[in-house]
Amino acid sequence: MANTKNMNAVERELNCKGEMDYDHINDILLFKVKDREYSRSLEFNNLVIDIDSEDFIVGLQIFDASSFLGVSKLNLKINKWEFKAKISGNSIEVRLLCEINIRNRIRELSPIIVQQNTEGLPNSQMIVCN
Repeated sequence: MANTKNMNAVERELNCKGEMDYDHINDILLFKVKDREYSRSLEFNNLVIDIDSEDFIVGLQIFDASSFLGVSKLNLKINKWEFKAKISGNSIEVRLLCEINIRNRIRELSPIIVQQNTEGLPNSQMIVCN
């Protein structure tokens, strides 16, 4: 079950387990929090960020994932991953940390996505891992 801390404080935190799925045919990569439902989504170019009813970021969809991550679709088999999101003031920052194997070598991918907080979402931090 998810753990929320300091719900009334300026900084809110959500730490929980997550799920990942990759649609090879459509090249869509999905990371999401287990046991939390999204209530709305924000779209940014080839990304969709899912937000729950408590205004936590609970999901990330990456369209054209192989191009976004600079990896061929055949090599996009993620072993370990962690998805972090932070909302502070006027910005939304999403960090994806993951490992893939290419020819028996581990390669780390760590894209950082920064977008403007046009929705006025409250300050929060979320960490999801597998």
